[in-house]
Amino acid sequence: MANKAAESISREEFFYGHKACAGCGGSLAVRAALKVLGPNAVSVLPAGCMSAVGFNFPQLCFSNNSIISTFAGTASMLTGVEAGLRARGIKDFTAVGFAGDGGTADIGIQALSGAIDRNDNIIYICYDNEAYMNTGIQKSGLTPFGARTTTTPAGSNIHGNIRPKKNMFEIVAAHDIPYAATASVGYIYDFIQKVQKASKIQGTKYIHVIAPCPTGWGIAPDETVDIAKEVVDCGLWYLAEYENGGFRLNHRPKEFTGVEEYLRKQGRFRHLTAEDIQIITVSRDKKWEFISKNFAI
Repeated sequence: MANKAAESISREEFFYGHKACAGCGGSLAVRAALKVLGPNAVSVLPAGCMSAVGFNFPQLCFSNNSIISTFAGTASMLTGVEAGLRARGIKDFTAVGFAGDGGTADIGIQALSGAIDRNDNIIYICYDNEAYMNTGIQKSGLTPFGARTTTTPAGSNIHGNIRPKKNMFEIVAAHDIPYAATASVGYIYDFIQKVQKASKIQGTKYIHVIAPCPTGWGIAPDETVDIAKEVVDCGLWYLAEYENGGFRLNHRPKEFTGVEEYLRKQGRFRHLTAEDIQIITVSRDKKWEFISKNFAI
């Protein structure tokens, strides 16, 4: 199945020569998605990591048509791109947005909600590196509990971020969207298959892909894929889909790997106490109780 997925995408490159940091998970997600969608994809990117590294005058790192949107306007600009091309009689295209966690779960959530409500025929991909990395590693609504950022420092009284990670997948699903999915660059074939599936569905599609940032997470550049796989294997992220009014789990680890081992590998979590790790583990177990009761396998 994995080989079939790899062979099904283009050998052409549509996002290359960019200035992303070594090991950037976001650039891996954008590259893979555009190879699935092909040359007729029209991409919209807000002010964030991928626009910062992909639009460097005089070098444009996208070989397909791409445009930078306002930070809050990824989904609304996708609406305009899709409607405008359709009005011109162009049919063979895919309007796809790539926005980070802050541009999706915080400043961009209103426009995304509106696009889903209109059921615009677009694909919205959130590459989630769990903080505002482009502007200096500040907390976003998708920063996990305990993570150290520049706005949630780790001190003697407060150990990093004190709030849980916002569940954008279930927030989007609550709109009864035609299709939503979670993914990880650590399970790249699963991500590829979900982008392929989304491209064939009419209406609004949302894919939320975990994309580690070595700089912000405190990992080596060659550890990105391994960490992105491990967050799934230890149960702190899950691979699932929402379609036809129901949830479906795509991957269930037979046995979770260690939460503490996953956390200790990252600089942003090295300050955590045993009590902090226990809080995270209990939260994971509660989430999987919910998944077991409400998700089809």
